[in-house]
Amino acid sequence: MELVVKDCNGVILKEGDTVHLTKSLKVKGSASVLKQGASVKNIKLTDSADEIEGKVNNQMMVLKTSFVKKS
Repeated sequence: MELVVKDCNGVILKEGDTVHLTKSLKVKGSASVLKQGASVKNIKLTDSADEIEGKVNNQMMVLKTSFVKKS
């Protein structure tokens, strides 16, 4: 069975897509904040339908799909 990963608008996400943050997010364990509208390029899907991996500000992050939308 194939895992289906969707963004906050219900659009299906695939490996290598580009997404944007829909909300400013605090990073756990750090004082930095990811700004709304920040671009996350070349995403990677995880084993969970609720999470993706991507590089934001030159750091690999795991993001909840409820806070991203496909570009």
